[in-house]
Amino acid sequence: MDTLGHLLALVVTAASEQERAQVGALSQQVQEVTGARVEVAFVDQGYTGEEAAQAAQAEGIALCVVKVEGARRGFVLLPKRWVVERSFAWTSRFRRLARDYERLAETLRGWHWLAFSVLMTAKTVELLRTAS
Repeated sequence: MDTLGHLLALVVTAASEQERAQVGALSQQVQEVTGARVEVAFVDQGYTGEEAAQAAQAEGIALCVVKVEGARRGFVLLPKRWVVERSFAWTSRFRRLARDYERLAETLRGWHWLAFSVLMTAKTVELLRTAS
């Protein structure tokens, strides 16, 4: 996602696969969509490690891991992380994405693209209404 919460690329895998193993494919998709303009990606702690950093660096992206500092209790707002969490909350309005009903990862990927297309279209219409 970009800093506004727009979906740029999506890789859907089984829950048994490591997130950091998908960094290369995801980085390549992001650079294709943006015309190789992405320089920094803010990621959570699931993407730590040298392999993930090297896979992203091969596509010209530096990974910036956002970590929780020290032992804290309760909710802690992490920089840039809220953008992704907010975007996932938007997709939870779509009943088909609220639970994992799909057998095929490609079907789930398609539903996510459809949901974000609807969300971005609604935002564009709202902006056009307020501008006029």
